[in-house]
Amino acid sequence: MTARRTTLTRAAPSLYSLALTGLILGPLLGPGYLLLRDAVSTPRSYLTDSALGLTDAAARAVPQDWLIAVLSSVVDGGVVVKAILCAALWLAGWGAARMVAVLLPGSGLGPQLVASTVTLWNPYVAERLLQGHWSLLTGYAALPWVVCAAVAIRHGRPGGWWSLTLCLGAAGLTPTGALLAVVVALAALAAPGGSGRAPLRLLRTGGLFVAVSAPWLIATAGSGSGGTSDPAGVAAFASRAEPGLGTLGSVAGLGGIWNSTAVPGSRTSLWALVGTLLLLAVVGCGLPALWRRRRYPVIVALAVLAAAAVLLPALGATGWGLAVGEWAVVHVPGTGLLRDTQKWVALAAPLYALAAAAGVRTLNTRAPLPGAVPVAAIAAVVLALPDLVWGVGGALQPVQYPASWQRVVETLEASPAPGDVAVLPAGMFRKFPYSGDAPVLDPAPRMLPADVLQTGQLVVGQASAVGGEGARASRVEQLLLTGASPKELVEEQVRWVLVERTTPGPLGDSQHTLDDLEKTWEDDELALYRVPGEITVGATGSARAVSTGAHLLWAALLVGGGLGFLESRRRNRAGFGAGDEPRHVPPGG
Repeated sequence: MTARRTTLTRAAPSLYSLALTGLILGPLLGPGYLLLRDAVSTPRSYLTDSALGLTDAAARAVPQDWLIAVLSSVVDGGVVVKAILCAALWLAGWGAARMVAVLLPGSGLGPQLVASTVTLWNPYVAERLLQGHWSLLTGYAALPWVVCAAVAIRHGRPGGWWSLTLCLGAAGLTPTGALLAVVVALAALAAPGGSGRAPLRLLRTGGLFVAVSAPWLIATAGSGSGGTSDPAGVAAFASRAEPGLGTLGSVAGLGGIWNSTAVPGSRTSLWALVGTLLLLAVVGCGLPALWRRRRYPVIVALAVLAAAAVLLPALGATGWGLAVGEWAVVHVPGTGLLRDTQKWVALAAPLYALAAAAGVRTLNTRAPLPGAVPVAAIAAVVLALPDLVWGVGGALQPVQYPASWQRVVETLEASPAPGDVAVLPAGMFRKFPYSGDAPVLDPAPRMLPADVLQTGQLVVGQASAVGGEGARASRVEQLLLTGASPKELVEEQVRWVLVERTTPGPLGDSQHTLDDLEKTWEDDELALYRVPGEITVGATGSARAVSTGAHLLWAALLVGGGLGFLESRRRNRAGFGAGDEPRHVPPGG
């Protein structure tokens, strides 16, 4: 009976996290596809140059698009995306519980479940889901596991480096996720003490980061954009103050995303203030307990990281912070990746979870009713954001694509002619009758078996536009809007023009161009036109080979890290998932 109870206790955090994941994603688990703002899943994706990051647009979705293209050739793409998102949230909550078990041994089940709740049930998760940043949440989910892997490395356990490789590989599904994970790893491993020399730990971690980031590093180096971005994006994507809270209060409460429409309803009223106070009260109760453990370097490192993750995004929204950001995106290649400052608030989540668990642990020893404090803390965190439940208030609803899309796909698959696809109306966002009220990214680039030109231009708010990096796509868009001849489209290597008829958007004088093209298929939803003329496509074989090799390297590290960790666990019963943490964390650990 005791062994069975011990097994159930160890399994409880995983099961609890899975239950919370179901409560959050419930409606999305039905038939259909995720199509909400930046999130686009389709029945099938293809290994186009865009999926490999070989166009002049910024490589923000590699190796994500490559992985989806590979997996969706076997499994429906909508199922793949849902599975990854569910796994991310489940592992995020479970990882927070494991982190508490590692850094606060002997805490018991209640504090672990509170840590899981704080990690999953917060404005950051809600707002990123509503914005459609499903793949970013894989990086967020990796953070507590990275902490556990770093502790294992500091203790000299054989499975530690395999664990870190797996974590960095999983987080590396997106560039931002890789950066989030490596920052946490470097902070934890740079702290003094532990097994081995800190410089060597950092050097090895840096090498792993470069390897798992090879797909987007190579794509960025080879893009024609020079790695710079429109400075208008700095202000447009800065952290935002929510009702009753300044910018600092919003990001301290793990909220403050730039898009005021991608927030739960409770964050649009003064309940944002109440909810933030509730969350911070649960977290704040544990700060004295963590202060008493300030001799432990990893805890100190997480505290410093959390302070920076809250203060820097808030400062980035000030006048001088915006000025610094605008200078950086113009003069420092790659800094456009940092312009959405609120997403870096994720770095505070491990400390928040740890502090909440520490506070519950301390208060629970004084409570007259065992278990009352964890239950009250969980209730407070859930009450702070009541509309995260069931698809963030029902906003996460799967959609069904009209059959027209499959007909267009079949037409393109049947044509061997080289050339890219241009899309009308102009712009990257759509409002289809089947996609709900929020604007969504055009699904064409991920739906069609040919490269679809994308300008990368984003419209923020009512009129503010942030320029993208897709120079050729912008030229083609202007050609269509001004009614250019087919010859001019051929010179830009455009073979097809797809007109999406059920979404609003600028068409300009494009009908003059369409009248000179060959209509190959149409219905009430879509019309596909073929551009006549001879198109000569430059040699891209070597670039594709290099990019494919980088993606295979990332996949090999991800799979190899997982296999290596499992083997080390089998042999040594070590690593962050083995359940044999030391009875205390030594000050140098």
